[in-house]
Amino acid sequence: MNVRNFLWGEAPSTKQERNLLFKIDFFILSYTCLVYFTNYLDRSNINNAYVSGMKEDLSMGGTDFNKILTIFTCGYIVGMIPNNLMLQVLPPRIWLPLCQIVWGVLTFCTSAVTNVQQIYAIRFFQGMAESSTFVGTHYILGSWYKPGELGKRSGIFTSSGLAGTLFSGVLQGAVYSNLNGVSGRSGWRWLFIIDGVITLPIAFYGFWIFPDVPATTNVFYLSEEDRELAASRLRGSVEVKHSPLSWKLAKRILTRWRWYACSLLFAISGETESFGSNNLMGQWLKAIGGYSVEQTDYYPSGVTAFGIVSTLICATWTDYTQVRWPVLVYMSLSCIFASICILVWKSPTGLKFFAYYLAGASYSGQATTFAWANQICADDDQERAIVLASMNMWNNVVNAWWSIVFYPATDAPEFTKGMIAMIVICVATLAVTALVWYLERREHKLGLQLEDSPTSDNRQAEKHIRDEKDPVEQLR
Repeated sequence: MNVRNFLWGEAPSTKQERNLLFKIDFFILSYTCLVYFTNYLDRSNINNAYVSGMKEDLSMGGTDFNKILTIFTCGYIVGMIPNNLMLQVLPPRIWLPLCQIVWGVLTFCTSAVTNVQQIYAIRFFQGMAESSTFVGTHYILGSWYKPGELGKRSGIFTSSGLAGTLFSGVLQGAVYSNLNGVSGRSGWRWLFIIDGVITLPIAFYGFWIFPDVPATTNVFYLSEEDRELAASRLRGSVEVKHSPLSWKLAKRILTRWRWYACSLLFAISGETESFGSNNLMGQWLKAIGGYSVEQTDYYPSGVTAFGIVSTLICATWTDYTQVRWPVLVYMSLSCIFASICILVWKSPTGLKFFAYYLAGASYSGQATTFAWANQICADDDQERAIVLASMNMWNNVVNAWWSIVFYPATDAPEFTKGMIAMIVICVATLAVTALVWYLERREHKLGLQLEDSPTSDNRQAEKHIRDEKDPVEQLR
């Protein structure tokens, strides 16, 4: 096995393509990873702020914390598909940084709230703005990279968000130790100020260097030859045509299996991330007592750290093998085992620590699932944009009520309902993974049969003529 090919994909055949790949890797990944880092830093900060004084300062009780998460999710759902459709109308180079500026300003506003109702309003609009990042980036990645290059880039992107979660715990611990009470502000308020300071410069960086998609890019670091190569190298594997929106798109999507199956897959499998998204370990440590505020912030970082390692290893492996489904099996089995360990409440504390950390494997499915969907929909640019947005949208539709029903803060430290729900959702993930695998194989076989039929000769001739045209002209 060639180590270089395993770690970073098959080497481009020409120097020009190697240079192109280096440029888009550097500029696309540097911006999208920084954006997602701040995206998850903001989401995680609300969790860490809650266990670091916000609960007491704002007199929060009952399920107020869960309501904050749910209202953010509602905003996320509302913004999901409109944000991805806006990428078909406005250049991503404008739209994505603009959304980041909006949530950066709202992050500053969070530092000045005086009651939980103000947080409800802020988080709804933050959810709308932040929903542009995840599916928008997966759409961009799928527009520039071949299937064999996509998984590990998706993994790096996803890991940057997890790094934001990891950094948030460390940052909150440091802020609480050094800034709590400075200028009359609590440590958790300083956390949101620092978050906003980090966020805004990255948005301006995006206005300068983000390349849009091959069909419309005009950034300074790509020559005309680079733009032509970016389009031509994807022919036969990814549809890069940028067409006007029409009602035919809805008919095309709703009469295929892809939208239904891929949306169902992430709507269900995404709930395995409930361990991390609800900071269950942090709530457990706070509820059982005996741990300082700094420890309550630091220790859950191990969940995220294991998630990063799992994500990068799994994404690299799936690109090399071009098989995506085993990652979802690994993720589901890990979460089932972790849930059982926590469900047996008399198990040792050390085993519970291990179980929570092992549950970080749930994050590995995110990058793989979206790389899989990009691969499935590679022949239709607009369908791919809608399917990616819908996957995340339906997952967040479930998220909107899932944490309140199964992981209310009042259930800490045991979360008995939540652990049972986790086992059920993991079994369901295995079943839907098998369904998507079957439907993809069936579609591939039918496609091969059509290509081998006598009536396919004319289609092959037409395709040959199209392929001979200048790729840039095809995009116009």
